[in-house]
Amino acid sequence: MPVKYTDELKARAVELVIHAQADPETANGAITRVAGELGLSKETLRVWVRKHKDSGKATPTESVDLEAENRRLRAELAEAKRANEILKRASAFFAAELDRPSK
Repeated sequence: MPVKYTDELKARAVELVIHAQADPETANGAITRVAGELGLSKETLRVWVRKHKDSGKATPTESVDLEAENRRLRAELAEAKRANEILKRASAFFAAELDRPSK
């Protein structure tokens, strides 16, 4: 009879594998190592990881990283918009100076 694993265990195991694969020092054998640590079959864990990657879902760690990057990019965009507005005003100012008759 197949063993029924909790969704929490599956999610945690997949997160551990993805985290280990992201680090070049621990990428090789990540599934084998995590499966051994958690007492799971390597093939079972491999299937979970493949399904997760195929689903396009982000792990909690990936979600936090994406949120942080999103905040950083929004701040960068706001700064670029402010700089662009300053440059527009400066351009208008200097264009007006050129249009004035010289004395």
